[in-house]
Amino acid sequence: MDTMRDRFTDVATRLLDEDPRVAVVIAEVGKDGFTEALRRHPDRVVNVGIREQLLVGTGAGLALTGLRPVLHTFASFLVERPFEQVKLDLGHQGVGAVLVSAAASFDWPAGGYTHMAPGDVALLDTLDGWTVHVPGHPDEAETLLRHAVAAGDDKVYVRLSLQSNDRPREVDGRGFRTVREGGRGVVVAVGPVLDEVLTATEGLDVTVLYATTVRPFDSAALRRATEAAGTDVVLVEPYLAGTSTAAANDALADLPHRVLGLGVGRRELRRYGRIEEHVAAHGLDAGSLRERIAGFVAGGRVTAGA
Repeated sequence: MDTMRDRFTDVATRLLDEDPRVAVVIAEVGKDGFTEALRRHPDRVVNVGIREQLLVGTGAGLALTGLRPVLHTFASFLVERPFEQVKLDLGHQGVGAVLVSAAASFDWPAGGYTHMAPGDVALLDTLDGWTVHVPGHPDEAETLLRHAVAAGDDKVYVRLSLQSNDRPREVDGRGFRTVREGGRGVVVAVGPVLDEVLTATEGLDVTVLYATTVRPFDSAALRRATEAAGTDVVLVEPYLAGTSTAAANDALADLPHRVLGLGVGRRELRRYGRIEEHVAAHGLDAGSLRERIAGFVAGGRVTAGA
C-alpha cells in the first residue's frame, strides 16, 4: 500500500493537470515527487528552497492572484515555524490555501523534536476559519485533498501521516461517522488511531465515532451519539492530548457530562526510537487505550495524556 504522502504527490500532480487554478508550492522537502509536474507546469510548481516563511508568503501571493495554492512540507515547518505568515499572510489578508503536512506528531523519530509537531492542530485552533482534515488511510487522504482543493478559497489543513488504518472508510469532508454502537459512553477516534481504538474497545459497550474532519468539530454528531450512549466522552487524537476537549465540552455544555482527552503527551521523549515505541510511550497503543477507556467509562480516575 502506498503512503498518504505518496498519494498526495500523485493526486496533486493530477490536480495540476485537471485544474488551471491549482498551484503547488514546496520548500525543498518532497521536491523529487514533483519533477514531472514541474516539467509540465513550470509556472504553477514553485520550490522556494529551505525558506518556510517564504513558502506560506508565496502561497498567499498566488492566492491573491486567484490561484488555489497547495503548500507542502513537514508539519513542524508548515504550521509552527511560519505561524506568523499563516496568521497574517493568509488569515489577515483574507485569502485561503491548502496546507498539506507530512511527518505528523512523530512519524520521523530520527529527525528529533525539530521534526515533530504534536501541537499543530492546537496551534491552528488559535486562528479563525480553518478546516482541518486528518485522514486515516491513503484513500481517505485523496478524497479529503480533493475536497480541500475544491473548497472555494477556504483555509484548509490536511494532516498526513505514515500511520494508517488497515482499510479506508467512507469520508465526506464534513462530519463524524458511527462505526460501532454501544450504550455506556462515546469514543471519538481521529484519523489513523481508529484501528487501535476499535481493538481497544472490543467487547466494551461504547459507541465509536470516526473523525477525519475535526474542524469544524461535529458537535451534532457527538450529541446524537450521547443520546443513546450517555455523556461520558473519550477523545483519542493522534496529536496533543486534549486538543478537542474544549470543543466537546462546548457541544455538551447544557448537559451533565465528562470528557477525557487522550493523545500525545506534552513531555518531550528524547530518545529517537521507532514510531511504534512513541505510540506506546504516549499510551496510544490498543492495550493502554483499553485500560484508560474502560477505567473512565466505569467511573474510575484516569490520567489524561502521557
